[in-house]
Amino acid sequence: MKFCAPCLFGTEGLVAEELREMGCENVTPENGRVLFEGQTSLIPRANICLRIAERILIVAGQFEAKSFEELFEQVKAIHWSSYLPKNAAFPVKGWSLNSALHSIPDCQKIIKKAIVNSLGKDYGISWFTEDGANYQIRFSILKDEVTVMIDTSGEGLHKRGYRAHSNEAPIKETLAAAMCKIARVRDYHTLYDPFCGSGTILIEGAMLANNIMPGYRRGFVSEQWEQIPTALWQQERTRALDSIKHGSEFHAFGSDIDSAAVELTHSNAAHFGVRKQLTLSTADIKDFVPKTEKGTLITNPPYGERMMDVKAARELYRTMGKLFEPKRGWSYNIISPDEEFEKIYGAKARKRRKLYNGMLKCTYYSYF
Repeated sequence: MKFCAPCLFGTEGLVAEELREMGCENVTPENGRVLFEGQTSLIPRANICLRIAERILIVAGQFEAKSFEELFEQVKAIHWSSYLPKNAAFPVKGWSLNSALHSIPDCQKIIKKAIVNSLGKDYGISWFTEDGANYQIRFSILKDEVTVMIDTSGEGLHKRGYRAHSNEAPIKETLAAAMCKIARVRDYHTLYDPFCGSGTILIEGAMLANNIMPGYRRGFVSEQWEQIPTALWQQERTRALDSIKHGSEFHAFGSDIDSAAVELTHSNAAHFGVRKQLTLSTADIKDFVPKTEKGTLITNPPYGERMMDVKAARELYRTMGKLFEPKRGWSYNIISPDEEFEKIYGAKARKRRKLYNGMLKCTYYSYF
């Protein structure tokens, strides 16, 4: 079976690495997604264990279409009854870019009609109640290349369940996990974030260090599908629980100038049981003092698009450049959309990586 794992731009290689470690075959990174192959049994494991992918989709069909007639016939040719039971709910959503078929509502209608036509022939009925499990159909059309998929995740995989509340501009959990992965956070590391906000980087770092699978405590839409036995989901959750590292040396220090944000970090960290591994305080960046001889600092300093916000952010960069002293056993990893970051910080990064924070193009700067 063919699958697709959409991901944030810049993280495709990291997702591909996760999938290969999971035993997936024919792993192929593309822009904003990774294609791979495997058995149906991979669906629970991928949903529960992937840290950086946004969701897991079954690829039902891939083809070229420049007209609605071509779209209809190609979608109808897919063996939909092998995926969708008679009472399945199958809403359709998607996007199109640089393609002849650019009307999203029309594409949705054509795809829906084609699926109904295909299922109608196989099941011998003309009316579908759609009162069963949800099989969300997703399509993408890029330069006339159509991919039609079925969503196995439901809510995006970045929704781990620990962030019931957040501050105004939280970093996405999947991006925070990617940043921790790039910085090579390990179970013996000490992690720092002096702009911790609601604690996303600290918590993702703790989960990575302790090998806590991000999805083991949440639900997925495909748990309601008849094709995947409940026992398989239970087996994967048990496997995830058994793989957690206990007694690791990992510890994290987080601070923020906003005391309410620090309180959020406390409550969010409790969800995955990593609260005891966090030491938190309310503090301004200018008062940052390392508590240990070695450390891995990962942070997303505040940045705004208004001129006053940009000026304030750049003052923070200057402060960081003075405080984050290059020394043995330390690495400093900072994400920013400001193309002048290195100049203002006062030093060239040893490594740079393009990442997207939502739709905002950023660079992840690493100093070590």
